[in-house]
Amino acid sequence: MSTLAGLRHWARTSGHPMASAARRVRVAGRGLTLPAPRVLVRPYLWLFLGLRGTLFWLRRTFVAEPLFKAYCTRVGRGVTTGIHVPWVQGSGELVVGDHVRISGKISISYAASFSRRPRLEIGDHSDIAHETRFVVGREIRIGRHVQVAGGVTFRDSGGHPTDPELRRLGGAPDPADVKPVIVHDHAWIGTGALLMPGTEIGEGAIVSAHAVVSGKVAPYSIVAGNPARRIGMLEPSRTAAPDAAAA
Repeated sequence: MSTLAGLRHWARTSGHPMASAARRVRVAGRGLTLPAPRVLVRPYLWLFLGLRGTLFWLRRTFVAEPLFKAYCTRVGRGVTTGIHVPWVQGSGELVVGDHVRISGKISISYAASFSRRPRLEIGDHSDIAHETRFVVGREIRIGRHVQVAGGVTFRDSGGHPTDPELRRLGGAPDPADVKPVIVHDHAWIGTGALLMPGTEIGEGAIVSAHAVVSGKVAPYSIVAGNPARRIGMLEPSRTAAPDAAAA
């Protein structure tokens, strides 16, 4: 036991007056609070928020957005990001449409085993939230007006072979197990969902939070669970109304 750890143990358990006094001081310190007159703390809060907003604007405008666009093979108009630079591993194509919003930190991992140029495509007006992860062996395609909530993972490859002996030897997955992931227009992917190889999300569909999806999801359906199953349907006419009005 180190000297510091021994001293802490003594202060917590000893009946010595100095140890007891140290415990009383600790309890009193944990309960210490300062008065916060509104007339003083409100301007203090405004100053803090103003400085923080300015710092975030500078990070977004001069650091995160330019570096994100530097990763792009092709980037559209009006693309914006938050304050985080994406974490990109490997090399591949990143095609981003018009008015795409990257709302937080994302990671993109390109695998070199299956394609010389793995491709990630994000369509116009789509919103990719914080901590979204893309693992791209060949192709992941996100349509237009797609909403992706935080913590979602897209992967077109499992990353390891199914054969345990090949895994032990560090082998790559079978190329037949690498299947494109496609999300069609107007879909909504809920928080923490996992989209496995070969997933195809139909137009206007909703994937509930933390669902694990493998295979096809019908247009305008709602799926949930692990494995994801259909739990409801949407009215296509209502879903399409905003686009009709915009037209």
